[in-house]
Amino acid sequence: MKLLLQRNVDKLGTIGDVVKVAPGYGRNYLLPRGLAVELTPDNMNRFESTKRKLIALEQETKEKFQLVAKEIEKADCTIIANSSEEGHLYGSVTARDIAKQLGEGGLEVDPKCIQLDTPIKEMGTYKVKVRLHSDVECEVKVWVVKSGEIQESQKTE
Repeated sequence: MKLLLQRNVDKLGTIGDVVKVAPGYGRNYLLPRGLAVELTPDNMNRFESTKRKLIALEQETKEKFQLVAKEIEKADCTIIANSSEEGHLYGSVTARDIAKQLGEGGLEVDPKCIQLDTPIKEMGTYKVKVRLHSDVECEVKVWVVKSGEIQESQKTE
């Protein structure tokens, strides 16, 4: 199935690209979400007339995400978790936990944007990639600390 992309799609193409995809991927994902249209002469002509607007909109979105990325890189993300004496967490820290902590700091991030290969299961400091846009990536520093350590440090202050 040949489609004309209306938006940038990760690992597929950019605005205006003609791509060949599996029919199910096109019908069930790209077309309903408005990411692409079927490749017809009429759609090609219509796209050419709106191409500049779409590219300008995409550039504006990218610039907004770049500003958010700068804020994320400055942000502190400390996650308090229960752990054993050896530093093994009783649960794990997931992308959802990191997104929630960033949200409490005023930065709304979709958990799907946070790229964790595996959940964090040890205490420590981690650098986690956040992909906000196909062209905008940043890293957030995540500290995973034992719940008692925070209380002890507050008592000493």
